[in-house]
Amino acid sequence: MACQKIQFEKQIIDLYDQISKLKSLKPSENVDNLFGQLMSTCLPTETNIDVESLCPKIQDIRTNLIKLRSEAIGYSEQHLSTVLGSLEDNPLHHLDLYPYYNNYLKLSKVEFDLLTQHTSHVPTKIAFVGSGSMPFTSIILAKFHLPNTTFHNFEIDPQANSLASRLVSRDLDLSRRMIFHTMDILNATEILRDYDVVFLASFVGVDKEAKVKVIEHLEKHMSPGALLMLRSAKGLRAFLYIDIDPCGLKGFEVLATYHPSLSDGFVNSVMVTRKLSD
Repeated sequence: MACQKIQFEKQIIDLYDQISKLKSLKPSENVDNLFGQLMSTCLPTETNIDVESLCPKIQDIRTNLIKLRSEAIGYSEQHLSTVLGSLEDNPLHHLDLYPYYNNYLKLSKVEFDLLTQHTSHVPTKIAFVGSGSMPFTSIILAKFHLPNTTFHNFEIDPQANSLASRLVSRDLDLSRRMIFHTMDILNATEILRDYDVVFLASFVGVDKEAKVKVIEHLEKHMSPGALLMLRSAKGLRAFLYIDIDPCGLKGFEVLATYHPSLSDGFVNSVMVTRKLSD
C-alpha cells in the first residue's frame, strides 16, 4: 500500500508540474495528452489509497488540478461549440464530434434512471446550474429522455450562454424547450422554487468551500420536495472532480448514490438528494 501511495503521489506531482507550466490550456496536442495522463492515473476504482489522508501539499495540488482541468474543459467545449455553431445544418446532428459524447450519453442515462426512480411524476421544468457553452446533459435529456420537459440553463459566463443558445437555435423542438439565464446562481432566489429538479454541474464550485456555498444557497431557495442531482467523485477520481460528502448536505436527504465502474465509460459519481421541508 505504501509503495502504491508513493508512486501515485510522484505521478501527481510530476503531472501537476507539467500542467501548471503550460502557457495555455486551450486545446492542443500537449494539453490533451497531459490531461489524458491525469485521467488515466486517477481512473482506477480499486485502490487502498485514502485520498483524504494524503499530505497537505498533495491536497493543494488536488484542488489546483481540478481548477486547471475545469479551465481546460471550458476552452475545449467553447472551441467545439463555436465550430458546431458555424455549421450550415443543425449543430445538434454533429454532437458526436466531441470525443467524450458517448460518455455523456451513458452518464445522462444513469441520471435519468435515478431520477425516474425517485420522483412520482415527469418533471415539467428542470434547472441545470453551470450549463456552459456545450450543455450536453440538458440536450441529451431533452432529446432522448424527457421530450415534454423545459430546461432552464443557468450560466455565469455570457459568452458561453451565447454559444449554447446558438447551438439549439436551429432545432425546432429544443429551441422552444431550452431557456438560458445568464447569472450567478448565488443571485437566483425565488426562481429556484419553480423547478421540480435541479442539476448541479461538476465544475460549479471548483473547491470544496465554493461547492458548499452553492449547495447551501440551493437548499435555502429550492422548493421542499424538489430533487437536487449532484455529480461527485470516488477515490482517486477526486483529483478530477470535487467529491461531495453526503454527511455535509444539510437540509437534503440523500436518496441514492451511483459510483461508476471502469466499464461504465464515465468518471462522475451521481448523487440524488431531496430538499427537506423549510
